[in-house]
Amino acid sequence: MADTAEVLEKLDFSKTKSRIAVLIANENGGKKAMSFDVIDDLIFPFSVSETFLKKNIRQDFGEAERTIDLLQNLCVKNGKRLLPYLSMGFGNPYGDEWSIELLFNWIQKFDRKGIAVIPLSDIMGDAIPEIIGKTFSALIAEFPGTEFGLHLHSLHETALEKVDAAYRAGVRRFDTVLGGYGGCPMTGKELVGNLSLESLITWSDHKDVETGLNMEMLQKAKAYPLFREDINFLR
Repeated sequence: MADTAEVLEKLDFSKTKSRIAVLIANENGGKKAMSFDVIDDLIFPFSVSETFLKKNIRQDFGEAERTIDLLQNLCVKNGKRLLPYLSMGFGNPYGDEWSIELLFNWIQKFDRKGIAVIPLSDIMGDAIPEIIGKTFSALIAEFPGTEFGLHLHSLHETALEKVDAAYRAGVRRFDTVLGGYGGCPMTGKELVGNLSLESLITWSDHKDVETGLNMEMLQKAKAYPLFREDINFLR
């Protein structure tokens, strides 16, 4: 988050239709984001686990909800969109409460605030396809006007069955990272990386799902020297 401005200044937005999103954890970050016209979306790392919320951004439920209110007000005034991610969306390893009803309660709150896009996250890599499918099926039926998404950390060999479960439940929004970069150091499972873009493309091709991706630009990105060196190091 600290070098967001530097990264944005190096990007060419003249020929893209992509929405540009940044991760924001507090009001100050939100105010800085408002100064960039190219930023479309603000991602707030919420969690239905208060234990993890405190570990990750040092906020309890009350503080996090107040931050969301402040960020949503900024977004509405400046023509941007707030996306609160619900981490621990499919279970709780910390012993906190988790249930479909708990998800309903938070999503109802966000819906009343005018928030219409809510991804669920499994950053531990522990969620099983059955739970993913049942959770999204229940949420989509209850909140037909909300766009739900999946942010997935997973071992490569189990990722696609989780994607398939979410897709069959009605999800059409998936977060991916080129090469599967990432991991969350706050979980103690930082080596469980993000869903790789390559894996999602493989699944999409197999299922005849159109992605609309520019494959030529994807290959250019993968051929970028620093990216290539980092991937070789990770392997």
